[in-house]
Amino acid sequence: MSAALPRLDDELASRDALEVGTTATVAERGRRKIPWRFFAGRAGFYLFTLWAAITINFFLPRLMKGDAVSSYLARNRSVSPEAEEALRILLGIDTDKSIWQQYIEYWGMLLRGDLGISTLHGLRPVAEVLASALPWTLGLVGIATIISFTIGTIAGAVVGWKRGSRLDAIIPVTTFFNTIPYFWLGLIAIAIFSSTLKWFPSSHAYDKGQSPEWSFDFIGQVIMHGTLPALTIVVASLGGWVLGMRNMMLTVLDDDYITVAQAKGMPNKRVLWGYAARNAVLPQIQSFALSIGFIVGGTIVMEMVFSYPGVGKLLLDATNAKDFALMQGVFLVITLSVLVANILADVVYAYLDPRTRQMES
Repeated sequence: MSAALPRLDDELASRDALEVGTTATVAERGRRKIPWRFFAGRAGFYLFTLWAAITINFFLPRLMKGDAVSSYLARNRSVSPEAEEALRILLGIDTDKSIWQQYIEYWGMLLRGDLGISTLHGLRPVAEVLASALPWTLGLVGIATIISFTIGTIAGAVVGWKRGSRLDAIIPVTTFFNTIPYFWLGLIAIAIFSSTLKWFPSSHAYDKGQSPEWSFDFIGQVIMHGTLPALTIVVASLGGWVLGMRNMMLTVLDDDYITVAQAKGMPNKRVLWGYAARNAVLPQIQSFALSIGFIVGGTIVMEMVFSYPGVGKLLLDATNAKDFALMQGVFLVITLSVLVANILADVVYAYLDPRTRQMES
């Protein structure tokens, strides 16, 4: 027994004293077992949230004035009364059934993957309409948001680390662009880079008269048309990421373990990225998850300014035309994307800071 104690003391002494009791050490211990209770609790919460969102999504259009059939008849006055009744049955809003029966049938349609029929797009299935618009929004707003988050987080970490230096000038510049209304920033970008310099197209996702295809010419058109709106998204949202990360870095840098690490002579890069930035980035994760989730909704103002064929413009058109089935489909996709993004954020958050899952397990 006495022989084992010195070996244990030597082993403890050989470990990095800075990492004892820190997030890094707990993370190594936390990887040894899967926190099933943590994931089960999160799964239950998100399942309840999904049910509540779908229920609200069902009742909300039915509380609005008018309906999709009335709006469709206003645009197509040659429809007979028999066709009107058939259309109500097709859309699931026939008055012969109770609201409870319609609710049950709505759930049945969702489980079969049927999102209904869009009256705005020639009675096409809503799933097809969404499938044609979703890739444009994901490709443009998604990539722009990821770029903005990455650049803003890295820049905020460096500015916070070198606080009091000339790099602090980045904060007011990025914050200034963050306060400009997006439609105004987009119009300025079009006036400068499209109308004056003629570097980029001013609208649409590709050239007029061109049909989507997998070719280098079409891909080049998509990149050229998407560059200007993507840059405006990055510029408009960069300030929030930089300021948030910089403020968290200032808080973390006052902690004792950062002082001890610097006193021990650790390389600045290791202290910056391995200790300070790793803990400072945690609040950014949740904000990034919400941004990723709302990517599916698109930036409505951006898609209006640049006439971009994304989900945001689709939702606006559906609202104006009272196409309730399409509105419900868009809201459902947005809800699912937000939930999935938050689930992924919880997993990443628990991985980076295992104290969260330990407190809930």
